[in-house]
Amino acid sequence: MATELEFSIAALSGPARRHIRVFQVHQFLDRFAMGLTVAVVALALTDRGMDIFQISLLFGVYSLTTMAMELPFGGLADNIGRKPVFLAAVVASVISLALFLSTSDFYVLALSFAFIGFGRALRSGTLDAWFVETFKAAAPNVDVQPALAKAHWANAMGLAIGAVLGGVLPDLLGPVAVGLGVSIYDASYAASLAVMLGVFVYTLYFIEEKPRQLNPQALKQGFTTVPLVIKDAGLLALKHPALSLLLAALAFFLMATNPVEVIWPIHAKPMLQEGYANTIIGVLTATYFFSIAFGAWLSPHISRFFKRQHAMTLAAAFAYMAVVQIALALQANIVGFALVFIVYSVALGVSETPASSVLHKCVEDHQRSTMLSLRSLIQQLGAALGLILAGAIAELYSTPTAWIVGAVFLVLSVVLIAILAKRLGAGIK
Repeated sequence: MATELEFSIAALSGPARRHIRVFQVHQFLDRFAMGLTVAVVALALTDRGMDIFQISLLFGVYSLTTMAMELPFGGLADNIGRKPVFLAAVVASVISLALFLSTSDFYVLALSFAFIGFGRALRSGTLDAWFVETFKAAAPNVDVQPALAKAHWANAMGLAIGAVLGGVLPDLLGPVAVGLGVSIYDASYAASLAVMLGVFVYTLYFIEEKPRQLNPQALKQGFTTVPLVIKDAGLLALKHPALSLLLAALAFFLMATNPVEVIWPIHAKPMLQEGYANTIIGVLTATYFFSIAFGAWLSPHISRFFKRQHAMTLAAAFAYMAVVQIALALQANIVGFALVFIVYSVALGVSETPASSVLHKCVEDHQRSTMLSLRSLIQQLGAALGLILAGAIAELYSTPTAWIVGAVFLVLSVVLIAILAKRLGAGIK
């Protein structure tokens, strides 16, 4: 196997550079559309008369739909093409936003959240796989990790800017919305719907993929081969020590970090004065995404320090996060909490691309989408288990205690990734 060359934008061919730019813009627009609603979704649901229990049920509908659909649609993308499956995901997102804007009924909102999960499952493992495969063809033997980092940076920046604008629009256009007899938060959802339609057009015209057979027979074949694809992916993960170690480590990683990402606003809000607490929480939410974007940008530089041994980079990032998570749990004032939370968010951004690089190195093109979906499924299961465990510990003791216990899972992740790094260093797959 040829040795990977170090990444350099200047040394890339014109098609390779254009490919990165096209995907960066695409990722920015897609996440910008999502970011417009992420900052206000709970407020919008409350404004529609939902209580906390109903909001939890709606997010449960989303999670269950996503987990149920992840692997089948990853396999479908491998069979009929990444572009058509992603376009279907955008259609699902548009339907979800339209349903949300049309109702205050719990059951219709549940259908809206099901379509969000459906769209998430369709997205998973589609254009990421397309990007890696096309980049490898345009730039043979070039390290893909820095190119992935550029895409993840655009991804996080889209979420960050979308979150800021999504929080501003209700204040700017609230009186207009009230005059029209709708929720002030509908401004953010309407903007998201408009951008999502733009994502559909951009994907249609700028994402180039060699057409595959898209007649009804091809669609039928895509679905009928899903069980075999899932079986093969599962066997590959079980028989491939590197993949098994990586997926297990990522599950533990999400068990530790997801409770922090979900619970932190509830924990931080009592540290603030009531008059401006929600504003500060909104600013911190945007800062969280900007920090992840910075971490994604920083990732290749840290990887270079570890001589582009991505597993070692990942182990170092997880070990660092374990220490920072404990430090975050010990903060008692908002200034200290905010500073440590920013550092924590940067580390999250740093960890994303090394994990992706290891996974892509371990799989072949024909199962790439399915393995990305399997990764997403396992991470969601880890996240759900971690949140349930943290919630129970927080109820019995405290949120900081739950986060400190969660740091133990990060330590387990470090151990698994260290074993993985040793295997990869020895050339063992």
